Amino acid sequence: MIPVDVDHELLQKLRLIDTIKRLGVSYHFETEIEEALHRVYELDGQDDQTLEATSLRFRLLRESGFPVPSVGKEMSWSKLPSSTQGSISNRSRPLANFPPNVWGDIFLNPSKMNIDGATQLQHQELKEEVRRMILVDVDDELLQKLRLIDTIKRLGVSYHFETEIDEALHYVFELDGQDNQTLEATSLRFRLLRESGFPVPCETFGRFKDDEGKFSKSLTSDVKGLLELYEAAHLLVHGEEILEEALVFTTAYLESAKAGGILECPLSALVSNALYQPIRKALPRLHARRFIAIYQDDTSHNKTLLKFAVLDFNLLQNSHKEELCKLSRWWKDLDFSTKLPFARDRLVEGYFWMLGMYFEPKYSLGREILTKIITMISIMDDIYDSYGIFEELQLFTNAIQRWNIDYIDQLPEYMKLFYKPLLDIYREAEETMAKQGQSYSVQYSINKLKQLSESYFLEFKWYHENYIPTLEEYMRVATISIGAIGLVITSFIGMGDVLTPVIFNWAFNNPKIIVACSIHGRLFDDIVSHKFEQERGHSASAVECYMKEHVVSEEEACNELKKQVDNVWKDINHEMIFSETSKLVPVSFLTRVLNLIRTTEFMYMIGDGYTHVGKTTKDGINALLIDPIPVSTSKN
Repeated sequence: MIPVDVDHELLQKLRLIDTIKRLGVSYHFETEIEEALHRVYELDGQDDQTLEATSLRFRLLRESGFPVPSVGKEMSWSKLPSSTQGSISNRSRPLANFPPNVWGDIFLNPSKMNIDGATQLQHQELKEEVRRMILVDVDDELLQKLRLIDTIKRLGVSYHFETEIDEALHYVFELDGQDNQTLEATSLRFRLLRESGFPVPCETFGRFKDDEGKFSKSLTSDVKGLLELYEAAHLLVHGEEILEEALVFTTAYLESAKAGGILECPLSALVSNALYQPIRKALPRLHARRFIAIYQDDTSHNKTLLKFAVLDFNLLQNSHKEELCKLSRWWKDLDFSTKLPFARDRLVEGYFWMLGMYFEPKYSLGREILTKIITMISIMDDIYDSYGIFEELQLFTNAIQRWNIDYIDQLPEYMKLFYKPLLDIYREAEETMAKQGQSYSVQYSINKLKQLSESYFLEFKWYHENYIPTLEEYMRVATISIGAIGLVITSFIGMGDVLTPVIFNWAFNNPKIIVACSIHGRLFDDIVSHKFEQERGHSASAVECYMKEHVVSEEEACNELKKQVDNVWKDINHEMIFSETSKLVPVSFLTRVLNLIRTTEFMYMIGDGYTHVGKTTKDGINALLIDPIPVSTSKN
């Protein structure tokens, strides 16, 4: 019955297949139905089809994994360059048609500021002057000391003075809060201490409440104090109702003040910046660039601090440009944009993401290794999601698990083009780390990559079988497939002598803070990208899983998942401030996790800014990797 020619009786054939599937007996005829649907798919949609035929064709093909678009014409996999096809049988592929690279070759020879010896000397002299500012004893002027530390951090130069700032905050912590402190001083002290891992209790804000247990309305006359309370409240953990109330109270007033136009610069700019993205969630380098622009408009700014911040930003940018130039040449030599045109070409975005995890010069080696690996993970993700078919992906997954170049001959041609460079990157990393006595560290990253490939394949099987798991079942796999655990572990490689096997064992065994990071990344990604992915054909996201399990609308599912994202921030704060982890694991490693969350939130703030490189991502890359801050800024 099924093998009958379908060309002239398309609707009848579709009705037959649909009936067989609905009667629950299609499992007896999987091969025949698949072959028939392949012929239907290759016929392309006919403009003169009826609504029934068009809809039935669309549903049956999508149910079987064919990437039928909702508008326009289908694109057959055979239209790809023949070099990528190898000897693969003619089967449909879930092509995503990703947007192309938007940067061209501009980072192969980037423009850089001319930093001569005199400028380097000036930078060093200014740094020592700032260091002396921190060391000045101001026992009677606690607020001024807090403001200085806060300004240094916001300007993005605190990495030069970690020891001095830590000692100053230890002293502030031991002083305890003073009952006569202002709202600004109390909030600033609370935030700075919690940011550095000091377990400051939130009850200190109780004195700003009225007799009815609400925050006093008199506080609304102190906008600076409210802004500091707003920033402080973002370091809340579970159960801290007073900070929940503070966040609602301050957000409402600050938004009202902003809308009413009653604030003057630079306070108005600070409020707008905070409402857009509070300090706790902001990407450190982008926040520094924005704050430098605000700080220069403050008539009371410290000229030394401003000049040092501008010079330091530009010096760092030069260094980062050199790193990206080197990586761009490596990427161009691989020529994946030609060899694997179905995959995303996102080296620059990958470097920007990793720069968000750590920007300091001492982590240059770590950034290089991490950027190479994230770009390869991105390609691997697209092989599973956007090109590979079942039989190929079985072979590919086995190859990743075996991790042996001898297995390469069993792979299709396009997979060979990826597999060898992947092994080469990790081999080179092992050789580099062996010189530092830490070759063992790379194996942790390899093992996580193996887990990642398994999770990709399982998600592909779900899609292939049209299976929608429960949210719990989905998250067990999806928190691995988001890749955060592997990125965190890989980011530790190249971080210097503080590395130990104990640190890697801790990270490898899925501690709560890294699991929270994975949950955050997965939910944030799914909320903003699920529509695009479902339109092109993709396994169910957290949104679809939640909708099916709880029988709710898409909007209701997204709202609930957003609440879970907010809760993840409370978990992160707890782990960095109050948990045993915060006492046992150096803050430099915990900060990698925090910064990965911050960068993820930036990239997904308005859609998928990695896949669809829009204005937000472009502006961020321009700010950090293309446009220096005019030196004249520091001469005000």
